[in-house]
Amino acid sequence: MKSFQELLEESATIHGHLCAGQVIGVRMSLIGLKLIGIHDPKGGDRKKLYVLVEIDRCATDAIQSVTGCSLGKRSMRWKDYGVMAATFVNLETGQAVRVTAREESRELAKNYFPAIAGKYERQLEAYRIMPLQELFMIEHVQVDLAPEDMPGRPLRRVQCQDCGDWVQDCREVVTDGKVLCRGCANGKYYRPVAGSTSS
Repeated sequence: MKSFQELLEESATIHGHLCAGQVIGVRMSLIGLKLIGIHDPKGGDRKKLYVLVEIDRCATDAIQSVTGCSLGKRSMRWKDYGVMAATFVNLETGQAVRVTAREESRELAKNYFPAIAGKYERQLEAYRIMPLQELFMIEHVQVDLAPEDMPGRPLRRVQCQDCGDWVQDCREVVTDGKVLCRGCANGKYYRPVAGSTSS
C-alpha cells in the first residue's frame, strides 16, 4: 500500500480537488481494509474485496481511488442512504466492517487547528491527524450479498415485455405474469422527447 499522503494525492487528482471528504474517504478506506485483512486491494487482494458506500459525495471518490473498487467492476455498490459511511467486505473470509464518519468530528476539528478561521480548511487539516475514535464509528457487521450482486458475468438477461429494454442481473419485475424493467413497472426517471427516438 502507498502512504496516506500518496493515496490522498491520487484521490484528489481523480476527484478534481482536495477537500475534507477526500481525507475522510482515504482514512476510512485504510482502517476498513486493515480491519478485514486486505493488504493489496488493487493487486493480489482485488478479487477478495467488496465495498458498499452509503453516500454519493466526495468520500466515495476517495474510497474508489484507494480500494480500486467501482460500480463498473461490480465490486462496489451504492446504497442511497445519505450517510457518510462505507462497509468493507472480505469476500474470502466473510469479515466485514462498517465505518461511519462521526458528525461531532466537525466541531472537534476546532481543538486541533483553532487558528484556522475557515471551518472547511480547519476540518481538512484536522481530519488528517485526528485519532480514529474521534473521526469514525467502527462496527463489525455481517453482510449478505446476493449472487446477482457479485462481480462477474450477468446471471441472467431478460427482455422487458413493454419497452423491449434488456434487463440484467435479476433486476426485472414480474407483474401479473409479465416481465418488466423497473422503469415500466415503477415509473421511469425520464420522459422521452417526442420525435427523438431513433430506430
